[in-house]
Amino acid sequence: MSGKKKKVVLSGLRPTGPCHLGHLAGALRNWLKFQEEHTCFYSIVTWHALSSEYQNSKIIKNFIFEVGADWLSIGLDPQKSVIFNQAEVKEHAELHLLLSMIIPLPWLQRVPTLKEMQREIPDKDLNTYGFLGYPVLQTADILMYKANAVPVGEDQAYHLELAREITRRFNRLYGNVFPEPQTILTEVPKLAGTDGRKMSKSLGNSIFLKDPPEVIRQKISPMVTDTRRKRKTDSGEPKDCPVFTFHKAFVDKTKREELAQGCRTAGIGCLECKEVVINRLIELLAPFREKRSKYEKNPQLVWDILEEGNKKARRVAQQTMEEVRAAIGL
Repeated sequence: MSGKKKKVVLSGLRPTGPCHLGHLAGALRNWLKFQEEHTCFYSIVTWHALSSEYQNSKIIKNFIFEVGADWLSIGLDPQKSVIFNQAEVKEHAELHLLLSMIIPLPWLQRVPTLKEMQREIPDKDLNTYGFLGYPVLQTADILMYKANAVPVGEDQAYHLELAREITRRFNRLYGNVFPEPQTILTEVPKLAGTDGRKMSKSLGNSIFLKDPPEVIRQKISPMVTDTRRKRKTDSGEPKDCPVFTFHKAFVDKTKREELAQGCRTAGIGCLECKEVVINRLIELLAPFREKRSKYEKNPQLVWDILEEGNKKARRVAQQTMEEVRAAIGL
């Protein structure tokens, strides 16, 4: 009996710090579902981290462990997914180089997220070839495993369209080597950081999955809420409250609606509302913290799992590059 062919899914995260709540809400929860349904490659994209951390590169190795430990502790399963370190699969660099030969420069100069990152991180010099070529390396990551599905939020959809353009150009020049990657649009809740801006490691406003309960409490308790609520008797609007983004992502709908109504009618104070989400996050992350402590006590477990994933990824990558070299005529 023939079954429906599984999609090949590729996704990754930069090891520029441990994973935070934004990663959980926007990516990791979806990855857990995908590994039950598809053939998944999840990559710690080390070379992408170098595009912004090249002046501080020694921090990256520890963050590879941090990200790997976070992924395994949240439930990514090396028996179901290939979990690996991009930098240990050298074929990614070769495909990136070959693709860079065929990419018109204006394609890269118009990428909006590159300009956004330059504005967000003004203290880092991002005027480098590696930073400009980030989408080309990203495309190489996707094509290496002939991924036909890539999960992204709407704000990242442009990157996937560029990857599709690069794929079409390669196939026109050298023959149909690669499938065009399709976008899996995922709902990415806009999670506020502790300063009210979008949660981001580069902005230093993150709540990390590994933060102990007392740190979660210390980070959320002083957060600014809807500025109209100067007193408990003032009514507010949840959509204008940074803390309520956590309720939308992690608190069940019935409780969330009850709190929203209490906010609008001044029937509940901000501290009481914060307490609900603080307790929910502490409860949600308790199993994660327990599992992660095992990897913290024995880091080699993480490195061994990554190396097994590296071997699996290399086998696929070597086959792909044989096809690429033959198609180009090298």
